[in-house]
Amino acid sequence: MLTMIKQLDRFSSKLQIRLWLARILRVSGFVCLAVYFLFRGYCSLWNYAAVEALTATNNTDSNSVDFSLWDSKRIQAYKDAIIKKVDPPLAVLKIDRIGLVVSVYEGADDLTLDRGAGHIPDTAQIGGGGNIGIAGHRDGFFRGLKDISPSDEIQLITNQSTYTYTINEILIVKPEDLWVLDSKQQPTLTLVTCYPFYFVGHAPQRYIVKAVLKTTEPRKSSKK
Repeated sequence: MLTMIKQLDRFSSKLQIRLWLARILRVSGFVCLAVYFLFRGYCSLWNYAAVEALTATNNTDSNSVDFSLWDSKRIQAYKDAIIKKVDPPLAVLKIDRIGLVVSVYEGADDLTLDRGAGHIPDTAQIGGGGNIGIAGHRDGFFRGLKDISPSDEIQLITNQSTYTYTINEILIVKPEDLWVLDSKQQPTLTLVTCYPFYFVGHAPQRYIVKAVLKTTEPRKSSKK
């Protein structure tokens, strides 16, 4: 009888431990989920508000982007991308004359370019000297480049400064003509997209917009 009581006590203790472990795991799971969704929500809000915060204009969520020139597949790719990508933008690129406002992210992979414009790796960093390369899809944000003209101005806006460039050259080159991204002594901005703009399939050429730095203006801090 005594042995049975001891066995029951041990069983009860093990059962209580298992119940406590189950509760701890359940609470930990809820906490992890809460942290995940809070982090994802924060990053998404940060991204959606990036353009508004940097440029005092509307953000680039799917309700504020002008899709009038976009290909239908590119619109869907954009809507899918803004859910997946959470890395904050490096800057905002603006060309007032064609109504372009787009966040610039690091990298030129498909997901990045579906979401916005991409800083081309191994080109000069935004805010530095040299030749900054930025790529974009011809059937998305960069389709408006078809209406660009020499002497138009381009702005790159970061949290610290607004860099204003003046377009001085527009080129149509082959994909292998990577010399357009060569470093320059004069601070330069190079925009790259595929060409022709309405070509069906993989476009055979590249449309290049080159601009030189005109002014750099520090941004006023929002902190009081």
